[in-house]
Amino acid sequence: MSNIEHVAEQLSDSGFLQNLSPPIQMSLMMGSLALIPAALACLTCFTRIVIVLSFVRRGMSTQEIPPNSVLMGLALFLTFFIMQPTMSVLSEKAISPYLDGKISGYQAIERGIEVQKVFLLRQTRKQDLALFLKMSNSGRISEAKETPIAALIPAFMISELKTAFLMGFCVYLPFLLVDIVVSVVLMSMGMMMMPPVIISTPFKVLLFVLADGWHLIALAVNQSFL
Repeated sequence: MSNIEHVAEQLSDSGFLQNLSPPIQMSLMMGSLALIPAALACLTCFTRIVIVLSFVRRGMSTQEIPPNSVLMGLALFLTFFIMQPTMSVLSEKAISPYLDGKISGYQAIERGIEVQKVFLLRQTRKQDLALFLKMSNSGRISEAKETPIAALIPAFMISELKTAFLMGFCVYLPFLLVDIVVSVVLMSMGMMMMPPVIISTPFKVLLFVLADGWHLIALAVNQSFL
């Protein structure tokens, strides 16, 4: 157990947080809300989803269509949908017992970390995990659940980035082919001064709509986490 975990356990056992005045407890709770965006990006599937959706928009060359707010909203709700099984287990094993007063705050955090580890380990590549275990001098581990969370989170993030960029390449490739075909046609017609993107963008949007692109993207993103 690390020094930070040891201190947290001592504070929990001594009732330190419960003995604080309500204004200080409220201040600590409001301060912890600043960590929510980081947790959303580092502990869930949000990063992969939003990168893939960004590749879709960039591939269609539609600039700000869909708007950032729409892409972020879609990525957020897809994240909730994909993370629902993990959140259900988290609520059952950590949140509900804590709210019912059956376990302490430290025990709830410990159980929550163990539940989240299952999801993170399933999506993390072995070579990425081995890299951070080596850099942290953690030594050999006999079971996956013994992986330190401090090494697991960055390993999960770089695994997500690689997977997202691979999916983005697969998404981008058909749009690139449309751009190449349009460029060749324009050059053969002697219209070299005409920007190919002006002609190719409507065709790329039409191709995406006819192929039911949003359906395929949502399906591919969901299946990538199975």
